[in-house]
Amino acid sequence: MNEFAELSYALDTFYFLICGILVMWMAAGFSMLEAGLVRSKNTAEILTKNIALFAIACTMYLLVGYYLMYSSAEGGFIPNLGFLIGDENSAAAVTAGGDDAPYYSMRSDFFFQVVFVATAMSIVSGAVAERMKLWAFLAFAVVMTAVIYPVSGYWTWGGGWISAIGFSDYAGSGIVHMAGAAAALAGVLVLGPRKGKYGKDGSIRAIPGANLPLATLGTFILWMGWFGFNGGSELKMSDVGSANAVAQVMVNTNAAAAGGVIAALILAKLWFRKADLTMALNGGLAGLVAITAGPSAPTALGAMLIGVVGGLLVVVSIVMLDKLKLDDPVGAISVHGVVGIWGCLAVPLTNADATFGAQIIGMAGIFAWVFIASLIVWLILKAVMGIRVTEEEEYEGVDIAECGMEAYPEFSASNK
Repeated sequence: MNEFAELSYALDTFYFLICGILVMWMAAGFSMLEAGLVRSKNTAEILTKNIALFAIACTMYLLVGYYLMYSSAEGGFIPNLGFLIGDENSAAAVTAGGDDAPYYSMRSDFFFQVVFVATAMSIVSGAVAERMKLWAFLAFAVVMTAVIYPVSGYWTWGGGWISAIGFSDYAGSGIVHMAGAAAALAGVLVLGPRKGKYGKDGSIRAIPGANLPLATLGTFILWMGWFGFNGGSELKMSDVGSANAVAQVMVNTNAAAAGGVIAALILAKLWFRKADLTMALNGGLAGLVAITAGPSAPTALGAMLIGVVGGLLVVVSIVMLDKLKLDDPVGAISVHGVVGIWGCLAVPLTNADATFGAQIIGMAGIFAWVFIASLIVWLILKAVMGIRVTEEEEYEGVDIAECGMEAYPEFSASNK
């Protein structure tokens, strides 16, 4: 019995760590996607943001965020303040058996959770691209990953009040994706649109990205990483039930992404008379976000249909946000926010234990907290250090202004 417990513990810990590595690889996906969808003069800066925010997320969640999220009373509202990630499980606790026996390492749990935090922060990066000061963004990343995300994370996955009312979000359509979009929306509202994006006559100017092959690569990397994102959220696979659930989750994740791509591509063709690649890419990501709240319950066909709705929603949302003059260069608010809401609302359709009331209250709580807290932080940063580069720096590109280098120096005027 003890040998079986130790073997099961080792297997589940290994699986958890591998899934965490896959989610960490999503940081590369976000980097490539965003670098492909911004102009060449802003590429080095957005890559700098992505690697720096990952390092900041890992550091701040280690120092304080993980404790805030998982060391507080059940059903509570205000988390306990503390530091670091606590002691590791002992061999005696693992082999003792019983319902309270841990089935994976605490360090593997931290590693899996910390890459989720970085994912939420990555969503913000693309939405505020091409006109935000680098160090203002990084200052926000400190607060977001140390406090804002962990507080709503405590309310949900940490056993707080949202969890107590029955809110269900398997892998984070609301907890991770909508939260990141809420922080991004607050930043976009304070920051304003890029120069030249919207005309005084109400016209909307398309600003194409510099490298669509790179954006496509980023999407495929994210698609692959999502198998760890959703599959790892089963938390174990050392028994038949869990192994079958993991397999179903991965099949459903893939089906939803495929449905999102096809739906977005068809709608773009019908609406714009063109097979818009960027809409197809965002459609795939929308399908992934949509299924993330409940990937274990639907059939594969049901998961595909959930992804189809996500793919349709993201195209409509991107167009509508542009009409509202909310400038989001990569469509992050639409993909992760609007479709994140749909993902949470879709859960009761296939999960009898979930209710629409609990889902709506939970989403409202997460969104209100993250949006209001983020808005306050953005406004403080704007007053203290400024958050937007000058008009001249925006015209020349933030690569030179913020990083002192260019991603594609051979194309610059000085080297011709």
